[in-house]
Amino acid sequence: MEKFALLARVEAKPGKETQVLEFLKSALPLAQDEPGTVRWYALQLGPSTFGIFDTFETEDDRNAHLNGKIAAALMSNAAELLSKDPVIEKVDLIAVK
Repeated sequence: MEKFALLARVEAKPGKETQVLEFLKSALPLAQDEPGTVRWYALQLGPSTFGIFDTFETEDDRNAHLNGKIAAALMSNAAELLSKDPVIEKVDLIAVK
């Protein structure tokens, strides 16, 4: 059962909303290749606000994801696409259905 999660929030630069949306869509295969990532969601929260929510069974799996390909790709594109640094929060799950 998943006990750990990450909640990331990113804000696209004006005019870069479509590129951020496409970047998040393109990250799905990377998440699918991570055996420790149980669930991975890309979200659009507003016109220029996006998020990622993912779940893990162990802290090690969560840390592996934080040091994985998606995080590296996000950070390497952040200056071009994002208006500010991503906000990434570690979340402990208390109930899961």
